[in-house]
Amino acid sequence: MKRLAVLTGAGVSKESGISTFRDSDGLWENYPVEQVASIDAWYRNPELMLKFYNDRRDQLKDCKPNRAHEIIRELEDYFDVTVITQNIDNLHEKAGSTKIIHLHGLATQARSERNPNQIIDIGYDHIKMGDKAPDGSQLRPHIVWFGEAVPMMEQAAKAVEGADILLVVGTSLVVYPAAGLVNYIKYGNPIYLIDPQPMNIGYKQYTQIQDVATRGMVRFLEIARTI
Repeated sequence: MKRLAVLTGAGVSKESGISTFRDSDGLWENYPVEQVASIDAWYRNPELMLKFYNDRRDQLKDCKPNRAHEIIRELEDYFDVTVITQNIDNLHEKAGSTKIIHLHGLATQARSERNPNQIIDIGYDHIKMGDKAPDGSQLRPHIVWFGEAVPMMEQAAKAVEGADILLVVGTSLVVYPAAGLVNYIKYGNPIYLIDPQPMNIGYKQYTQIQDVATRGMVRFLEIARTI
């Protein structure tokens, strides 16, 4: 069975009603990104950060996977699939994908403020100031913010390096280090990009399906059956 690495971004979840991380107005759910997505912002105003991610968890509770998530799961019938997502939602899990690497963390988890490896599942519960991790430090969202290392990058790079095919869906490949993952695919192995906007990944050869994630994935599924 061929190995397929699928790199997904906000465009996949947008059709499920989840706003993209950075819309054209530079805001994320009406907040400047810098106020709710950096480690400096956490130290400046942890109460605001907790409220913001508590609200994201509330929103996520009723969100359902869309056809793009479902087809990514269905690709497991044809390939050994590893999903690498930049999204912090759990819609790939809800759709039934079995191998998922969350590059930027997961909204339904919390972790110790001191120890990034001390992670606990909280589902859709809120985190409040004073809620403690097992080591006694303040619980915080298990999200990788600007100014922090991306601990799952090495695992993601290995997945792309070992893939026979790379599929990129719903990400413009402008946020690093995730955007650099395309450089790990072995020379000559096919790359497919699904995005409504024209994309250019430089020297790499690729095929773009210029469409939104749901319709683009329907077209890729037809291609996948012939690969």
